[in-house]
Amino acid sequence: MIYRNPEDQVIDDAAIKTLIDVYGERVTSLPPVAIVIAAYNEAGAIGPVVEELPAEVCGLATAVIVVADGCADSTAAEAVQAGALVADVPVNRGQGAALRLGYRIAREGGAAYIVTTDADGQYNPAEMGRVLAPVVAGEADFVTGSRRLGSQETKDMIRRAGVRFFAGTISLLTGQKISDTTFGLRAMRAEVTGAVQLAQPQYQASELLIGVITHGYKVAEVPATIHRRRVGESKKGQNPLYKLHIPGVNNFFYGARFARVAYGTWWRERQRSKSSSSSSSSAAEPGSEARANGSGPGSVEASASSAAPGGSLTTDAAKRT
Repeated sequence: MIYRNPEDQVIDDAAIKTLIDVYGERVTSLPPVAIVIAAYNEAGAIGPVVEELPAEVCGLATAVIVVADGCADSTAAEAVQAGALVADVPVNRGQGAALRLGYRIAREGGAAYIVTTDADGQYNPAEMGRVLAPVVAGEADFVTGSRRLGSQETKDMIRRAGVRFFAGTISLLTGQKISDTTFGLRAMRAEVTGAVQLAQPQYQASELLIGVITHGYKVAEVPATIHRRRVGESKKGQNPLYKLHIPGVNNFFYGARFARVAYGTWWRERQRSKSSSSSSSSAAEPGSEARANGSGPGSVEASASSAAPGGSLTTDAAKRT
């Protein structure tokens, strides 16, 4: 992983160093499945969420990693009390940055698979097995749940329309049919998170999804459920008018920002693809033979056998990963 912002690397390196000092081998020798949660001011919600997470998924042991993203409440303490490995980052950077750090901790700690869920209890932990199973079986490298294939409790018609619109847009841009681009319950091979560029501090769901698709990884969807929030209020779409709760305004801000990230990521990856094609026209692309034989990034076999990018947490945490 190469950081576009040097300050982000400094923050992440410091967080990892502290994590190792506190937890030792618990974080440097993770079990096969790491459940990663980004949390921002989720006191009252994060504890029950962590406590309800399964000790095993698909017969594989799990560890819970919570990245407390500059919280001003007791989120970190509650997560620790519930049994999670907690990276307590002192500055609030956004969900995307928090997940990126969580991915790195999981990947470099030796986890083979990563499952993500939200800190607000909207996703059903009993469905983690359904989401992870295709990855463990070698049928996919990345799996996302879908409320449109499953169910949702929200009656917000604007949000429902937004889910459909962005699913159709990203499907059109990438050439792969996706019914739900923002679902937070996902599963993936750990090395996938080190192969794609993750630069967005917020609204990272579309960036990761588009990056995974454009890199040729196998993507699948499964039916899943999204419940109403248990405690507190959504942090999505925050803006100068957020606390006024004007109908539609927060959804508009969220949609506009999500669109900017989605289109920006698609354009960036499109340019990178063109650049790669130009380079390969004058010289054989390294690894092309492997991909032709079914062992490149788009191959499940290769994803299972390749070393996780980024090294190990037991190495110098200050090095560039």
